[in-house]
Amino acid sequence: MNQEQVLAFRLWRQALVKDERWCILINADPDALASALALKRIMHPRTRSVDIMRINEVTRPDNLAMVRYLRIPVKPWQPERAPAYDHFAMVDSQPAHHPAFAGLIYSLIIDHHPLTDLTGLLAPDAFCDIRTDVGATSSMMTRLLQALRLTPGPLLATALLYGIRTDTGAFERSGGEEDLRAYQWLSHHADANLLRRISRSEYLRAWLPFFSRAFRSLTDCRGGGAYAALGEIKSADLLVSVADFFTRVHGLKWIAVSGIVGKTGIVIFRGDGSRDIGRFADACFYDVGTAGGHRNMGRAEFPLAAVPDGVKPADFVLRRLMTRKVRPRCHAPIPLPATMATSGAAGHAQA
Repeated sequence: MNQEQVLAFRLWRQALVKDERWCILINADPDALASALALKRIMHPRTRSVDIMRINEVTRPDNLAMVRYLRIPVKPWQPERAPAYDHFAMVDSQPAHHPAFAGLIYSLIIDHHPLTDLTGLLAPDAFCDIRTDVGATSSMMTRLLQALRLTPGPLLATALLYGIRTDTGAFERSGGEEDLRAYQWLSHHADANLLRRISRSEYLRAWLPFFSRAFRSLTDCRGGGAYAALGEIKSADLLVSVADFFTRVHGLKWIAVSGIVGKTGIVIFRGDGSRDIGRFADACFYDVGTAGGHRNMGRAEFPLAAVPDGVKPADFVLRRLMTRKVRPRCHAPIPLPATMATSGAAGHAQA
């Protein structure tokens, strides 16, 4: 973030009106939650109220732990409450990213995703900073805190630190100098014990029987892979956690874990990088649903109506895993957004 952007933000902050009510609207994930908390800290002394509202459910165990331990005051968004606010802000997302963001005019947008069309969506005096050279919006918010000489308390610093860690994949997936500088600075202010507690909150107790089901159903597949079927589940987040668990098994090159949510079959793929798992997911299910992903992770969804009569969904998935061939690269799938590749519900990187 250059000096011009910092100056523009300072001027924007100075123009805030004390009697106005603000709503920070987010698609809740760690980066969005942390960024919203930082913006609330920056705006709070200069406005009447600043509420953080989420358009999605927070379901992942680590994110639930983040909200709980760091006391993030986030509430579910109710569109009928829009008239109660004078201004809307958005962090770690853009209006085009979700239908729930539509119909509002935004007075601030700070994001690190590719720019979308903002025509007619910004207030005349809006502050807008969208950068793709940063790994996390939390890093951008940290830079603003530094520029305003605002020292974050332990809870806010821990939130921003966790936001950077998750969005950059602990700097294995993305992240640059600004992310690294922000991470180092925040480390001096964060609560290391709370950060460990959040990071280790990987599973819900109610999920444990499904892990047992995964072990019992585990079937070897071609190419050093394996498949586990969980049957009917409430959330695809469970599939993600089970699949991630199996990536720690030595010698297992890839894993596919399936489940049924409502009338939809969902398969989460994980791999060690020895094969393009996103292309493999596409090969297995492109003709019956949506599928794709990245080299190490993928996801497929298909309606249960696509399963032939008399065939169990688990057997339907297994047969495709064992027989389908990867399509030529000219037909390679478009990678799924991080949301779909990593979790089950709406939301960037999912909450």
